[in-house]
Amino acid sequence: MSAIKKLSPAIKELRFLMCQNGQASAGARQFVQTAYPYLKKHNPDLPVLIREARGTPARAFARFEYGVEKHVELDNLSSTDVQTKVTEMLNGPSPSS
Repeated sequence: MSAIKKLSPAIKELRFLMCQNGQASAGARQFVQTAYPYLKKHNPDLPVLIREARGTPARAFARFEYGVEKHVELDNLSSTDVQTKVTEMLNGPSPSS
């Protein structure tokens, strides 16, 4: 969870959408279960919304200052791949990409 630390104050909200029991959302569910405590510990005032609905593709959204939004698709990814995609969404791609 080293990538989940204090986030930029420009990030105003995180939203995770996923199916509560679909196999395609398994990596996203596992990521949220393990990352949420660290995320809230380091960013206690950041709203983090988790929405589960049957058949919903796994996705993450970030709302930044001035209403700018970014999102990434997380269907059929492992928890590690979800962490990479979310980190890239929040910080931009890593130099090794």
